[in-house]
Amino acid sequence: MSKKYSRLTVLGAVLAIMLVAPVAADEIFPYAVHEHELGNGFRVVTVPYDSPGTLSYILIVRTGSREEVEPGHSGFAHFFEHMMFRGTEKYSKDEYNDVVKRMGADTNGFTSDDRTVYYIVGPSAELETMMDIESDRFINLTYTEDDFKREALAVLGEYNKNISSPFLPLFERVRELAFTKHTYGHTTMGYLDDIKAMPSYYEYSLGFFNRFYRPENVILLVVGDADPARVNELAERYYGEWEAGYQAAKIPAEPAQAAPKSSHIDWGGPIAPHLMIGYRTPAFSESTVETATLDIISQLLFSESAPLYKKLVVDEQWVDQLFGSYNDHRDPYLFLVFARLKSADLLPEVEAAMGEAIADLKQNPVDAERLERIKSNLRYTFAMGLDSPQSVALTISNFLVLTGNPQSVNRVYEQYQKVTAEDVQRIVREVFVDSGKSSVTLSFPEPAPAAAGG
Repeated sequence: MSKKYSRLTVLGAVLAIMLVAPVAADEIFPYAVHEHELGNGFRVVTVPYDSPGTLSYILIVRTGSREEVEPGHSGFAHFFEHMMFRGTEKYSKDEYNDVVKRMGADTNGFTSDDRTVYYIVGPSAELETMMDIESDRFINLTYTEDDFKREALAVLGEYNKNISSPFLPLFERVRELAFTKHTYGHTTMGYLDDIKAMPSYYEYSLGFFNRFYRPENVILLVVGDADPARVNELAERYYGEWEAGYQAAKIPAEPAQAAPKSSHIDWGGPIAPHLMIGYRTPAFSESTVETATLDIISQLLFSESAPLYKKLVVDEQWVDQLFGSYNDHRDPYLFLVFARLKSADLLPEVEAAMGEAIADLKQNPVDAERLERIKSNLRYTFAMGLDSPQSVALTISNFLVLTGNPQSVNRVYEQYQKVTAEDVQRIVREVFVDSGKSSVTLSFPEPAPAAAGG
């Protein structure tokens, strides 16, 4: 977890603590990170980056669908991603949009299991304007019950649009199978029944905002043409009066899965058969090799250079889409595998081929040269992705969500270098087991055979 800094709050004053993380020669993240904390717990992270005249301004709320613990109230983290653009007494929705347009900036937000993120990418000369409009909506968001109901209906419309793709039903069902207690059992969108009922929960929405949109639970990240001292000064001015009061949700632990689970979804129209499998995994870790090893396994098994991909997609042409990966999560999550098949009768062959590839990785150590190539490729791909203020900001924001510490990016990449062939075998044996497997198929039902004539 992130380092805890001492805090004092004195009427009319703020105690600020500033840390600057130097860049070591062997660290993968090549930019200095400046950290600053206000007396109310609000943290400011600034990363100067060579992008003359441009910066990325990101506010990270360490609340996502993970925090939706009350039954019947899933989907509220995503709802507030919408609601935060409804305006305040100072800046109405239209006035907020006008300010953004005048700046020539781009603004948006997104929600996932562990976070809700809001960003502006725009001219560095408008940093104070960004501070003004963003602090205002975080501290002073106001909306009527009618506004709330309209936005709740908009969320339902978004759900109905997304559910028309087979991926969301598959994803929902896999998570429902894999998690019986933990809130990862529902997606970021939330359960359909909860979304339908959302318009009647205006008072609950006010409480949700009051609990989670507090300075101790939000981090400001500024990347680009920005002076850390100036960023900190403005943050003190615009966020220093924000009242603390964050109330952490009590996330239920998920018990061990004792046996494989499976389910099937009948699709309403002709469609290629789909398969999604989830294997239970540990939570993200910067201090052990587990997370790094799972990323390497995804390359060994499911990248386009993997033997399994070559067999299923290129040679046999049994599937036309195949991927498998682990996504970083604060709590134990899933390694997800997805395949779109050419026909339903190929399902046994596809699953058997996956099983053989996994068994081979369990039994035979990966070639040392191949392992090093994958490590090198992962580091190179990461470094090449740091090509704009926004890409740098989104990268660092991921680690601020997971651990609260921007230096986690360097620590986890240190673990990549430590991964051995024995680690790969060990993690495959621990994760890719039937007892931790949840699988869902989706297809259009075959028509019943016509009755024979009399």
